[in-house]
Amino acid sequence: MTEGEKRRRNIIEILEESSDPVSGASLAARLGVSRQVIVQDVALLRAEDRDILSTYKGYLLDSHQKRRDCVRVFRCRHSPQDTEDELQIIVDHGGRALDVFVEHPIYGQIRADLMISNRLEVAQFMEQMASRAAKPLNILTDGWHYHTVTASSEEHLDLIGQELKRKGYLE
Repeated sequence: MTEGEKRRRNIIEILEESSDPVSGASLAARLGVSRQVIVQDVALLRAEDRDILSTYKGYLLDSHQKRRDCVRVFRCRHSPQDTEDELQIIVDHGGRALDVFVEHPIYGQIRADLMISNRLEVAQFMEQMASRAAKPLNILTDGWHYHTVTASSEEHLDLIGQELKRKGYLE
C-alpha cells in the first residue's frame, strides 16, 4: 500500500469517527501534509465513489448524516441581506438546510452543501461569509435559489414553507 493510499484510508477513518465536520487544515495537521494534499486526496476518494461532503465547516462523510424521513426542496427569492433570516426560519421550525443551489443560465446547476440545523450554525455560516467577504449564490440568479431541507415530519416542512411564504421568500 502506498503512502497516499494509507493517508486516504486514514482520512476516511478520521471522518468516520467524527460526528462533526473536520476541516482540511485539521486533517492536514493530523496527517503531516499540506491542506492542498488533503484537497487532492478528497478528490481521489470522491472519484472512488466515497460520499464526502464539503461544508463551510469542513469535510463530512454523507453516511454520518442522520437522514430524516421528510425532504423538501424550496424555491426561494430574496436579497442577500435576508439570507440569515431565511436560514433561521428553516432551523427555528425544525428543519435542516442541507444545501443551497442555483440554476445558472450558462453553468447549469451550482450547489453548495450547508448542513445547517440550528441558530448557532446559522451565525457561524454568516460569520464565515462576512469574514471572507463572500456573496451568497443567489446573487448569480437575481435572488432565485433552492434549498433542500429535511425535517422529522411533513408538518415541520409545511410550517417552514408557510413562514418562508409569509416573509415573501417563496415564489
